[in-house]
Amino acid sequence: MTTAALLSLVALIIVVIVSCLREEWNPGLLAVGAALIVGAGWGGLKGAEILKMWPTSLFMILLGVTFLFGMAQENGTLEKLTAYAVRLARGNTALIPWIIFIIVVIITTIGPGNIATTAMIAPLAMAIAGRIGMSAFLMTLLVVGAANAAAFSPFAPTGIISLGIINKMAPQLGINPGDVLGIEWKVYFNSVIAQGITNVGGFLLLGGLAWMRRQRGSSLNIDEIAPRPEPFTREQWITLGGIIAFLLLVLLPGFPAVKAVLPTWALNMLSDVGAIAFIISTVLILCNVASVRESVKRVPWFVLILVCGVTVLVEVMDKTGGLKVLVDMIGAISTPLTVHFWVALIDGILSAYSSSSGVVMPMFLPLVPGLIEKLGLMGLPETVDHAVALISSINVGSHLVDTSPLSTLGALCIACAGEHENKARLFRNLLIWGLSMSLVGGVMCLLFFGILGL
Repeated sequence: MTTAALLSLVALIIVVIVSCLREEWNPGLLAVGAALIVGAGWGGLKGAEILKMWPTSLFMILLGVTFLFGMAQENGTLEKLTAYAVRLARGNTALIPWIIFIIVVIITTIGPGNIATTAMIAPLAMAIAGRIGMSAFLMTLLVVGAANAAAFSPFAPTGIISLGIINKMAPQLGINPGDVLGIEWKVYFNSVIAQGITNVGGFLLLGGLAWMRRQRGSSLNIDEIAPRPEPFTREQWITLGGIIAFLLLVLLPGFPAVKAVLPTWALNMLSDVGAIAFIISTVLILCNVASVRESVKRVPWFVLILVCGVTVLVEVMDKTGGLKVLVDMIGAISTPLTVHFWVALIDGILSAYSSSSGVVMPMFLPLVPGLIEKLGLMGLPETVDHAVALISSINVGSHLVDTSPLSTLGALCIACAGEHENKARLFRNLLIWGLSMSLVGGVMCLLFFGILGL
């Protein structure tokens, strides 16, 4: 192990510790500083060379997508869609939590992501929980579980981060560039299945099933818990059309028949999710659908800097041999089967106190090619399948713990819980559930991605 490799690993550990204790310092900025010190001081890299490691493409994709949906939140389009969707229960009490679960999955999938969707849905969901006699703990399992399950959509910020890292390591794994988007969709569905089953199972076992039995035959006036919203305004209809156009323009060029008829200039414009988001955003700005100033404020700048900064440090680790040290450490205790348990357990423990998408994913996902090679799986016909399973274990393991009140999502739900709730007890219950998910996540990833081979 070289001095540069050791120091890069130490630097990453320090950044992770800081992210656990003082997140407001933004560990991404610290990571860039650490990368410069280690890379230039011991790794033989120039400062300008290190700064060029800033993932500009990832940053622009995240900025474009989050700004687009920032406008949709700013003018009330997404909130109004949610209200209309909840009214589909038509007063059937037992259906309401499941409709909320599906709403959260759909909205998270189409672009806002897990944090923005939870922030938008949690106040409504917690108010409804109080009206239908459901505990805030059970509603939190559904809301946060659904948001994290769908977080790896290629349209959503967390999925974009995952997609960007997969795209970067695709050549090492023998993945065709044209197949990367399909692989991210596979990771998304793996997450929906694994996290959905885990959280819904917890909901049913810890009181949800008993609550549903008590609701048989009961009904509520849907207007009391989800009043009919005002009709969509002109600005909201345009925004809704923009969101639909965004989804179609991302998906359609991937079909061979469509690609064959589109001119080259159109394919160039639609070649990137971020580019499409900026184009649609430009149209919405010109149509004056929302305050641009307020929409820009809704962009999660802190998270963008965090993700990109940690990525710079991980790049320096790769150049100096630090990633190889991590691969050797995990590979020493793993087999092709048990590696799913160990990566999910380790990144789950770190994620309980740190940023799942901002720190843990950029730290662990780049280890995948090295682990595949270390475990003797490289070059096999099923190498890509093993890689997808390992990526899924890392992603699911790092996000199952986010129901904890130490995470943004868990904290949002506690903040929105009704006044009748014992918030100290809710905090304790969510903390126990969240921390236990590091171990449960390891077991579930071993089951789904190791034994069952999803």
